[in-house]
Amino acid sequence: MKKTLIITYYWPPAGGPGVHRWLKFVKYLPDFQIEPIVYIPKNPTYPIEDKSLLEEVSPDLKIIKKPIFEPYKLANLLSKKKTNQFSSGIINPQKEQTFTQKTLLGIRGNIFIPDARKFWINPSVKFLHEYLKENKIDTIITTGPPHSVHLIGLKLKQKLNLKWIADFRDPWTKMWYFDQLRLKDFAKKKHEKLEKKVLQNADYIITTTENVKNEFAKLTSKPIKVITNGFDDHINSSSDLLDKKFTISHIGSFFSIENLAVLWEVLAELINENQDFKNSFQLNLIGKNNPELLEKLKEKNLINFTKNYGYLPHKKVLEKQRKSQVLLLQYTNEKIKGIIPGKLFEYLNAKRPILAIGPKDWEVKKIIEKTNSGFCFSFQDKKEIKAVLLKYFHDFQQKKLKVNSENIQQYHRKNLTKKLSKIIKDF
Repeated sequence: MKKTLIITYYWPPAGGPGVHRWLKFVKYLPDFQIEPIVYIPKNPTYPIEDKSLLEEVSPDLKIIKKPIFEPYKLANLLSKKKTNQFSSGIINPQKEQTFTQKTLLGIRGNIFIPDARKFWINPSVKFLHEYLKENKIDTIITTGPPHSVHLIGLKLKQKLNLKWIADFRDPWTKMWYFDQLRLKDFAKKKHEKLEKKVLQNADYIITTTENVKNEFAKLTSKPIKVITNGFDDHINSSSDLLDKKFTISHIGSFFSIENLAVLWEVLAELINENQDFKNSFQLNLIGKNNPELLEKLKEKNLINFTKNYGYLPHKKVLEKQRKSQVLLLQYTNEKIKGIIPGKLFEYLNAKRPILAIGPKDWEVKKIIEKTNSGFCFSFQDKKEIKAVLLKYFHDFQQKKLKVNSENIQQYHRKNLTKKLSKIIKDF
C-alpha cells in the first residue's frame, strides 16, 4: 500500500462540517490500496464537539498527535461566547459588531496570520520533517481552513523531496468573512502573498467547487481538481417515519441572516393567509446559530412556529433530515457564489424536497436541477418561493410530498475517494 500523511486540524471529537470530509476520505482510502496516516493537534480548541464521530474512526488507523498553543483559550477569558461564535464562523456585519467583537477580530485578522492556529506550524514542521524521512512517506495532504495547516505543507515541501496536495474545503482570501476581519493593508497583502505561495508550490490543488477552482487558476498554473463534499451510507430505521407536521428544517449554522428577509415575509404571509398552513407549519433549526436569527424570527412573529434544537450529534441530524417534510438550504452572501454547503449532499441522500435560497448563478442550483431534488431561488424571488412552498404544502396535505433524486451516487463518499486516490497514485 502507498502511504499518505494527512495533516488536518479538525478531527473527531470535533463536530461541524469541517471534520466529515477527511473522516470519510480516510475511511475509504484503504479500499484503493492507500494507507492513510493522520496528523492532528493533541489539545485543540474545538467550538463544537460531537463525540459520536469517534465511533467512525477505525481502530487500525494510525493517528499522530502533537500539542498546539491555542490563543482562543486566552480569548475565552475575555468573552467565551464571542470567541466560540467567531471560531465557528459566526461574524456579525461590521455595523453591528460590539467593542469586544471588534477587538477580537482586529487581533485575529492583523496579528494571527493566516489564523490563530499559526503556532502549530513550526513545531509540526520540526517533528514531521524527521517522521517523514524515517517512515518513507512521499505524499502529504494538507486540508484547510485553518490555512495555517497549508503552511506546514509548504515548509515540508521546501525541506523534503515529497509530493504535496493542498485541499481547500473553503476559499482563503475570497471567503465571505474575509472582509469582516478588520484587516489593515499590510495584513491583507500578507494573506494574499501566503495564499499565492501555497498555490504555486503545492504539486496538486483540490477544491470543493468550480468557482473556487477558477479563482485559484488565476494565481497558479498547478493542476486543480474539484472533488465536492458528499454523503455516506445511512441505515433506514423505523424512526425515519416522516414528521406529522409540515416541517421545514434547516441543518447547520446561519452564519449571517442578511438577505433572508423575503423568506421570513413569505412564511409570515402563508401563516396569516392559510389557516391549514398555520396549524401544520413548523420551522426546525438544527445547529449552532447566530443569536440575531432568533430575534429576527420574533420580529416576524415566527418564533412560536420555531423549534430550536441547537447542535445535535451527526446521527441525530441524519435522522432529522430524513423525517423532515422540506429541507431548507441557504447561503446569504452574494460575494461567494462557489460555496456549496456540505449538507446539500446529505440532503440529496435524505431524498426529501429541497428549498435552496442563495446568490444568482449559485453552483448549488446546477446540482439541484441535475439531480431533480428540489428548487433553488435567489433572495429576491419572493413570488417563486411562495409558490413552491404552497406546492410543497398541498402535496404534504395529500400525503404525496416527495422527490425522486437522480444521479446522486457520484456524490457518495466512496466514489469521491476514488477520485482522490487516482490523484495520489498518479504522482
